[in-house]
Order: sequence, then structure tokens, then C-alpha cells
Amino acid sequence: MHAYDDLAAMDRATVLHPFTNLKDHRSGSGPAPTFVTGGQGIRIKDAQGNSYIDAFAGLYCVNIGYGRSEVAEAIAEQARQLAYYHSYAAHSTEALAVLSKRLVDMAPGRASKVFYGLSGSDGNETQAKLVWYYNNLLGRPRKKKIISRERGYHGCSVISGSMTGMSFYHDYMDLPFPGILHAGMPHYYWGAAPGESEEDFSSRLARELEEMILREDPDTIGGFIAEPVLGTGGIVPPPAGYWDKIQPVLKRYDILLIADEVICGFGRTGAAFGCDLYGIEPDLVTVAKGLTSGYAPLSAVIVGEKVYQVIEEAADRVGAFSHGYTYSGHPISVAAANAVLDIVEREDLAGNARAVGAYFQQGLQQRFAQMEFVGQVRGVGMMGALEFVADRATKKRFDSAASIGGKVSAAARRRGLIARAMPHGDILGFSPPLVTTRAEIDEILDIAYEAVREVFDTMPA
Repeated sequence: MHAYDDLAAMDRATVLHPFTNLKDHRSGSGPAPTFVTGGQGIRIKDAQGNSYIDAFAGLYCVNIGYGRSEVAEAIAEQARQLAYYHSYAAHSTEALAVLSKRLVDMAPGRASKVFYGLSGSDGNETQAKLVWYYNNLLGRPRKKKIISRERGYHGCSVISGSMTGMSFYHDYMDLPFPGILHAGMPHYYWGAAPGESEEDFSSRLARELEEMILREDPDTIGGFIAEPVLGTGGIVPPPAGYWDKIQPVLKRYDILLIADEVICGFGRTGAAFGCDLYGIEPDLVTVAKGLTSGYAPLSAVIVGEKVYQVIEEAADRVGAFSHGYTYSGHPISVAAANAVLDIVEREDLAGNARAVGAYFQQGLQQRFAQMEFVGQVRGVGMMGALEFVADRATKKRFDSAASIGGKVSAAARRRGLIARAMPHGDILGFSPPLVTTRAEIDEILDIAYEAVREVFDTMPA
């Protein structure tokens, strides 16, 4: 075993960490590396003996909690039997066929087939190619643009990163690519006009979407991609009536609806999928994270019947479906997914997220809604956020240099709680594992309250 200081030096010298100030990390002036050594339930441990409640489930993904030996055993058994084979040219495994049927049976919309990758980013990259392929096969070569939304998050690769509607994912990276558009964000707190109801706000967003489509020419718009609930954009549930008003616009102009269920899927909202909760009828669905609870990398693109029929009918004319990855349908990842879905179904984790999630939402409101610097408390199921503002009455923001969200997150971490400082504002986000109990919710809320109080009680008058 290497000593911690030796590991830290090794890490600083060799690892290119995502979303990290690389100069600070290399020099040692930034936060010390955290070496995570284990986890059980909703807690993780580090190499220095610290224990943390992970109230963000890794990155929204460890729905079943840490340390589930049945998943480890399924992975090990698959590795012993067959660690790898590709799924090109109709090669398969029993576990892959079983998982695909499960996903088709449980998915929202009229699901038909499943394509596999390793991350939500590559899943949404595949979705873009499907939109383009589908319209080419139909003889509509101009119908290619894809509309995302401001503050939507869809990944970090080239096209998925372009779909992501947050500028810091684009800066200095030559993104977004042409052909990716961004409609208005469905964030009532920041986006509504004075006196505008949620329903009226949703109606306006639908009108603005239609105006964008008409301005661009409907014959050039192929797809619309959206999360049922904005995730990294601030954990923002949709305003009342939003999806009921958006979907008719898409149908009017024959625009494919891609539901990005990477965060919401498999129970996080309290329903099996966010689409189920909000009455969304997608043509294409992207899932990842909760599919394996992060125990192995896997994403799935669930292709609806409408899209699949066009692809199949064109096969005699165009030949094979020329898209795939070396690790599409990787046996070990697929084995992990089946074991995870067994737990999700057996323990009714969507039901737990619904019941304990309601307790969580109530606790957030009771603890924080009336605090002086809390502008909004929001969430759904096992997702929640606190947004901090300098003045509640005017919604005046804090100076960005103050990094209030970061300070609250750091104060929580010192107390053994991982809650995320969200981008695009002073926001503290929560997304705990779906196995979290009411007693553990109380612990999360207690520590978060202490952290918020510490930051605001020590602010200069």
C-alpha cells in the first residue's frame, strides 16, 4: 500500500482530472486529492479515514447504494464465464437479450429496440446520429437541426456537449457545433415575467419554441432533446403544464422527441421514468447512470417503433446499420445492469423515492424555505436544491466571486456530507441514493442546515 502523501504526489503528477483547476491541482494549492477507498449504503470512506454521507449518489447514479455484493458477484461471475465479446454482426449474450427485453418492456413511449454505449454522453451522440439517419432515410436531408434548451445537460462529447446549454462546457472547446439550437430554459423562478403564472410561463415557452421552429424552417428541425427535470442545470422540475404544451408543438412539425432520462430514469423522480411522471411520450430515450447504479459503465438508447421501422425498412436499400462501439453491450456491464434492475424492482426503489422523497421535499421546505438568503427550495422525488440569493424580495444575486454555493458545499463536506455546488448560480444540490431512509434524510437535512447557518452567520454585515 502506498502512503497517502505518495499517492497524492503521484496523482498530481499524472492524472488529468475532469472539472478541476489543473494548475492548482498540480501545484498543490488546490484541494487535496480525495482517495475513495470504500462505501456502504449511502456512505463512502476515504484513505484518511473520513466517512461521508454521499447525498449526491456519486453523480446522480448510485441509486442502490454502495457495497451491494450481489452486483459484485454478478460482475465476477460474468467475468469468469465471458469477460468480453462484441455485439457486431448479430453477436450477443443471454444477459444482453434479457436486459434489452426488460428495457423495452419498461421504457416510456412505444419502445422497440435498444442500442448500447458506455455513458450518457455517447448515448446522446448516438441520438443525434439517429435523428440524422432517420431523416436521410426518409429523403429529408435538410431536417437535421436539433433543439436543446438553455441549462439542459446532455453530455460532454462533441455533439452531446453542443446540446448541453451551459456556456462553460463550450468555452475554448469550439462548441456548440452548427445545427444545435437552444430554446428557453423552463425555470420559473428566473424566467417568469412579473405576475406570470406557471401555466402562462409554460404557454409562453411553447410559443417561443414554435416561433424558433418557424424562424429556422420546420423542414430543417429534426429533433428536440430534453431532460424531464433539469439536472446539472440546477435541479429544476418543469413548471405546471410545460410538457403538455411543448409536445403538441413538436408533433405539429414532425420533430422527434428525445427524452434524456440519464438522471431521472429508474426511479429518481418517484416514478420509473421522468416521462411517466410528466406524461411525456418520447420517440427516443437515453438512459445511463441508474441503469447500473454506476457499478459498471453502460448507457442505452431506447429506440421507439416509429424510428426503428424506418431504419429496418431501409436495410435492403442502404445495408447494415453502420454505427457501434467496441464495447456496445459489454457483457460485464450488462450483467451489472441486470443485477441492479433486480434490486430496483425487488426493493421498489421508485416507491421508496416517492415516499421518502416526499419526506425529503417536506423537510427541505420546513428547514430552508423561510431562511433569509434562500430564494427558492425546489425538487421532486430524490432530487432537491436550495438556491441562495442576496435579497429574496428582488432576487438579487450574490457576487459570483463570493462563491456562496461553493462555501456551503465545503461547510457541509467538513461535517461529513457531500452535497453539490451547482453551476449557473449559488445552488446546493442533493440527489441521494434511492435506498436512503427517513432517518438518513434527517441526518442530511441537519448537516445541510448547519452548513448553511455557518456560511450566512459568518458573512459580514
